[in-house]
Amino acid sequence: MRKLIERCPACGDHMAVRRMECLACDTAVDGQFQPSSFDRLSPESLAFVELFVLHKGNLKEMERELTVPYSTVRHRLDDVVRELEASADHPPTPIHDPAPSPSGVAAAKDGARQNVLERLEKGEITPDEAVKLLGGTSDE
Repeated sequence: MRKLIERCPACGDHMAVRRMECLACDTAVDGQFQPSSFDRLSPESLAFVELFVLHKGNLKEMERELTVPYSTVRHRLDDVVRELEASADHPPTPIHDPAPSPSGVAAAKDGARQNVLERLEKGEITPDEAVKLLGGTSDE
């Protein structure tokens, strides 16, 4: 199976999965599913991460299996970390449906709530601003 396409071939913006289907029974789920940071890794970096996990983070074991010096394994791990950080720094642009379904409205509210909580955690907004954005009242 192919890796997810994470960038639009036309404009270069982030892509999102809109439909998931079971290959065995044809059950389908429609919605907006954002790829994880790992989905945005290059195929080489993803293979490295898989090997890293299989070796329980033991770089010496990876050095032996890959038959490269420890410093090469360490540099490759640093590259993967930079790739993951870049993915986290530039989250995908959300998709907005012109007329979302009732379940889509609930999912959008959950997504907006999550966004507010993430902004609060990063210190981008104050607790009072978060309360207002979440539809509560503030004691200002």
